[in-house]
Amino acid sequence: MRAMGIKTALPVAELGLYSLVLSGSLAYAGRGLLEASQDGAHRKAFRESVRPGWEYLGRKMDVADFEWVMWFTNFRNIIVFALSGHVLFAKLCTMVAPQLRSWMYAVYGVLAVLGTMGPWYLLLLLGHCVGLYVASLLGQPWLCLALGLASLASFKMDPLISWQSGFVTGTFDLQDVLFHGGSGFTVLRCTSFALESCAHPDRRYSLADLLKYNFYLPFFFFGPIMTFDRFHAQVSQEPVRPEGELWRIQAQAGLSAAAIAAVDIFFHFFYILTIPNDLKFASRLPDSALAGLAYSNLVYDWVKAAVLFGVVNTVARLDHLDPPQPPKCITALYVFGETHFDRGINDWLCKYVYDHIGGDHSAVIPELAASVATFVVTTLWLGPCDIVYLWSVLNCFGLNFELWVQKLAECGPLAQIEARLSEQMSRRVRALCGAVNFWAIIMYNLVSLNSLEFTELVARRLLLTGFPQTTLAILFVTYCGVQLVKERERTLALEEEEQKDKEKLE
Repeated sequence: MRAMGIKTALPVAELGLYSLVLSGSLAYAGRGLLEASQDGAHRKAFRESVRPGWEYLGRKMDVADFEWVMWFTNFRNIIVFALSGHVLFAKLCTMVAPQLRSWMYAVYGVLAVLGTMGPWYLLLLLGHCVGLYVASLLGQPWLCLALGLASLASFKMDPLISWQSGFVTGTFDLQDVLFHGGSGFTVLRCTSFALESCAHPDRRYSLADLLKYNFYLPFFFFGPIMTFDRFHAQVSQEPVRPEGELWRIQAQAGLSAAAIAAVDIFFHFFYILTIPNDLKFASRLPDSALAGLAYSNLVYDWVKAAVLFGVVNTVARLDHLDPPQPPKCITALYVFGETHFDRGINDWLCKYVYDHIGGDHSAVIPELAASVATFVVTTLWLGPCDIVYLWSVLNCFGLNFELWVQKLAECGPLAQIEARLSEQMSRRVRALCGAVNFWAIIMYNLVSLNSLEFTELVARRLLLTGFPQTTLAILFVTYCGVQLVKERERTLALEEEEQKDKEKLE
């Protein structure tokens, strides 16, 4: 649906109106959130997650997200030290013996895991690696995938998860996060290795190749995940840096640092993570501020993922790798098929599950089977629980519902009606559908990012008690945003076409 009419332009005045409406609405909602944050700063319910911040300005800080506090406050120096050591040794090895750099990555990663989690945890992961390596020798993809999912389940469900967590030496604040991250990503990487070995039996990958792939430290605990074929091809190449690449790496590092500072400043003024936990206080927010609160929670989750992967990707690019890019901004998402917060996991799922079953994703039944299988694996990855079940069902439905609507629009009276519309009017109708889809994406993902109770509050206020004024107003503002996103996509499509034409002439 998105491809049709993507090059259709709208009048400049109309786009200007959309920009004015969107910016004004965001400013108005932001003002409401700022006032609410100031009013609630001293509430008893806020004491646990709103702590002293800039005392010289009298500002407190929202610290409700333990992951952000962990990465960029409590354990910032440890993470920087570990990654800096990796960069230093990688650079020395590249200068002295570039053919051995993949071994250096593995040795440094193994030593880091050994020093952090202890020898028994390292042996536990090696056991899973060897198990999937042996399965890969049999050349049966279904067996490799089944064993990989079984290994993943052992780290997600009791009693095996409790037993395996006992392999970690000592106790420290970061233990659970590192255990689940290192274990889960290890299983996905080993499964990717096994499936690629089955797909290319002539290449004869070794256990050493698997260990060099799995224990690459920048990706080990927090991702993103690269499929084995991509990692092996890139790490085996001669480390030659393209012209201008170093400048782009520096720009990415600077952008990540600026984003960290911006989030720190933002949390001193907007308590967007704490307010949803106090439903009594959140229920008193104006409709515009409540909608802005729901939207800002998803934007923040995207920013967090983009910053974390941006930092890790900077290190990976210094190692002459081309890692998965940060996820697409939630603001630009109005299609369920593009909704993901981890591009590496998304690529893994698409390659080994979704595309393998769904083909070109144009048939209803194969698409349903592919999406169900994909979300079953995703549920296992996230950890089976009621909220994850609900999130998976909602997003699986949204993904399939898009295809059903597309099929309905392509046949019968609806196709004839659209054929009579001008291209500009067709774009407007599709943008309106995209606006509805945008809020479906927000509501479906708000369930897992916040709570079911907060999601119910937002849905009730925006769809029931606020109908029709609030509902139509927010829908129109979202429509304006979708049109601006479509305009950006149109510009990029034209630039890409011009670039292809130049390449043909050359």
